[in-house]
Amino acid sequence: EVQLVQSGGGEAQDGGSLTLSCAGVGFTFADLSLGWFRQAPGKEREAVSCISSDNGPSYYSDSVKGRFHISRDKAKNTVYLRMNSLRSEDTAVYYCAGDRHGIGGRPAHRYDYWGQGTQVTVSA
Repeated sequence: EVQLVQSGGGEAQDGGSLTLSCAGVGFTFADLSLGWFRQAPGKEREAVSCISSDNGPSYYSDSVKGRFHISRDKAKNTVYLRMNSLRSEDTAVYYCAGDRHGIGGRPAHRYDYWGQGTQVTVSA
C-alpha cells in the first residue's frame, strides 16, 4: 500500500522550533515533487513549501520565508520541514503531499498522495 507517513509536530512556544518528517512507504518518491501544506481552523489549505524532484529552487510562502526550510533525503525516502521562529499564526494541521508527475508547486490539486496530517500548535 502506498502511503505518506508523517511524524513530528506537536506543541512549541512562540519563537521555538519543530521539525516535521514525511516518509514514503510502499514506493519511492525520488521522482516526485513534494510539498508541505497547512490548514488552520476556518481557513483553506495553503501551500507552505514545495521542493521539486530534481532539488531545484524550493518554494516558500511569504508567511514562512526565512523561517522554514524544506529538504529531502532520497536515501531515506523522506521529506522534512524544519520550522524555526514559530509564531502563533503557524498553528495548523500540516500535511505532506507528493505529485507523481513531478510538477508540484502550490496548487493542491496537483498532488496525488497525502500524509495523514499532524497538528502543530504554537503558544505564547
